[in-house]
Amino acid sequence: MDWGNVTAEDLIGALKEIDWTSPPRPLNEFLSKFTIPRSYSKWSSRLKCNLYYYRTNYFILILLILGVACILRPLAILATALSALAIAFFNDSFAASFSEKVTRTVRKFSPRLAAKMRPPHMPVIRGRPSAKKSVYICGQPRLLFVLLFSAGS
Repeated sequence: MDWGNVTAEDLIGALKEIDWTSPPRPLNEFLSKFTIPRSYSKWSSRLKCNLYYYRTNYFILILLILGVACILRPLAILATALSALAIAFFNDSFAASFSEKVTRTVRKFSPRLAAKMRPPHMPVIRGRPSAKKSVYICGQPRLLFVLLFSAGS
């Protein structure tokens, strides 16, 4: 899978296809002895199979870790989420889909504000769009959002 072109809709669609109702696997099986694979292809294959086979166990483990972290350090969870968003904004497709969804939501409440959130027009040189590709989020340069979310975290 080419992670550079994955949109939020693709990821959500893939997660919806997985059967999340399967019961967790037994703990002794989940925590059994682990051997390290010899090659990268075996490592990759085992990782995919393991994540799929023990998906409910991993989901429960993540929920427990987040629950404990939220109790011990609630601001750390917020900082982690803001940092993750700042990093995710570097992905062009994520930034574009995020901007589109925010603009659609704002348009429902304030069409004038949504019109101001449009990205500026791309310059045209000799009948073609400029080679310099700038990504805008809600009408502002992407770097502004990355810096804001990074500073907030």
